[in-house]
Amino acid sequence: MKIVARSLVVLFTVFGMAGLGHAQTPKGKTAPAPAAAPAAPQGDAAAPNNTGWVARCTSASRDAPLECAMEQTAVLTKTGQLIVLVNIRVPGDTRTPVALIQLPLGLNLPVGAKLQVDDGKAVDVPIQTCEARGCYINAPIAADVLAQLRSGKQLKVSFQNLGKETISIPMPLADFATVYDKIK
Repeated sequence: MKIVARSLVVLFTVFGMAGLGHAQTPKGKTAPAPAAAPAAPQGDAAAPNNTGWVARCTSASRDAPLECAMEQTAVLTKTGQLIVLVNIRVPGDTRTPVALIQLPLGLNLPVGAKLQVDDGKAVDVPIQTCEARGCYINAPIAADVLAQLRSGKQLKVSFQNLGKETISIPMPLADFATVYDKIK
């Protein structure tokens, strides 16, 4: 099953869950080399997908209620490597939107990530965990952040690679409100 809610969770973690811990290597052990190439190598631009935000709905069974999510991805234009995936879902039980953000491997984990809508204040978000496919942020989306996303033009997701270079990925918000209305 494809995970749709990964990218938006990162956004919400950045905006509202600063107290979460960072994924770290245990003391006395060295971190293994990342399985994937370092994030956004120089000379290869990352670009959002050209379809904008996409809504998807699934159900555990025919009798179970639908659970819907929306997502947008940014990939390296030369290689197709996923750099950022933002996924937002609205669980049926709480009706509170939740974001999941997937970032690539090879990040400076203690720095975390930053989320910024248009020219608003950048919000620090801790990276919660990493696994073979990438690093993740997962958090509920506050009402004021949701309002910014609905009315904004661009979400900027920023993080540092292991060389401590800051990488900023723009995620257009042009159709965010329309797609969010379909999943809520």
